[in-house]
Amino acid sequence: QRQIRELNTKLEDKIAIRTQELQESVQKLQNLNLDLEDEIQKRKAAERKIKDALQKEKELNELKTKFLSLVSHEFKTPLSGILTSATLAEKYTKGEQQEKREKHLGTIRNKVHYLNNILNDFLSIERLETGKGQYKYTNFSLKRLINEVVYNANITLKNGQEITYTKDLEDMMLYHDEKILELILSNLLGNAIKYSPENTLIDFRITPTEKSVVFEVEDQGIGIPQKDQKHIFERYFRAENALLDQGTGIGLNIAYTHLENLGGTIKFESKEHVGTKFTVEIPILKP
Repeated sequence: QRQIRELNTKLEDKIAIRTQELQESVQKLQNLNLDLEDEIQKRKAAERKIKDALQKEKELNELKTKFLSLVSHEFKTPLSGILTSATLAEKYTKGEQQEKREKHLGTIRNKVHYLNNILNDFLSIERLETGKGQYKYTNFSLKRLINEVVYNANITLKNGQEITYTKDLEDMMLYHDEKILELILSNLLGNAIKYSPENTLIDFRITPTEKSVVFEVEDQGIGIPQKDQKHIFERYFRAENALLDQGTGIGLNIAYTHLENLGGTIKFESKEHVGTKFTVEIPILKP
């Protein structure tokens, strides 16, 4: 019986040892499985990143191709108009042909102004993309800025179009980036002119408040289709009903981005075949 008890004790010890060894082996296998699973997850994540990077690279290449095509088209059309008008203006040398000469000189001014706006848009994108978009805040006359913007926009008006604007505006001093604000307002007026037919009014309202200045540009143009409105501030996007008109699809994106950086806002209301109203609000800052 004593021998049996000793044997039982030894057997229990061996079973305990084997059980411990087995538990350790199971733990090692579990750890190995966890390590393998972790490694698999890491590799899957790396694969997803590579696929995303390749997709972005593909989209970027497509965007570059589209951009180069766009730039080529947007510059070629007005340059052809400038060349044609300059050639025809040369032929009108007699006094009674002054009206025809003035018409072609007006076309040249219009096209040059359009090209200048495109270049300003492209330069503005370059500044935003490369981090060189530091803003230059200065004190300037709001009334003088509005007169300048309207004067430049008048050059591009279609036959019978007219810009009505707040002429009795108080000559207040504004502390902001004057060039960027001019770029934003010029883009909005330019779009209103471009997408409105002849013999229509474009209403440009300026309303200073205690804490901000509100600008409204309302036209009687083609409007923005409902299904396109959610994309209107995306870069290079153009509404379906505007594809046949000249344009780069970057003006509103630039305005939106600059206003976001300057603490301002931009919103719009639009109805197809009726017109569009854009509202910009910028805060009044202190030097």
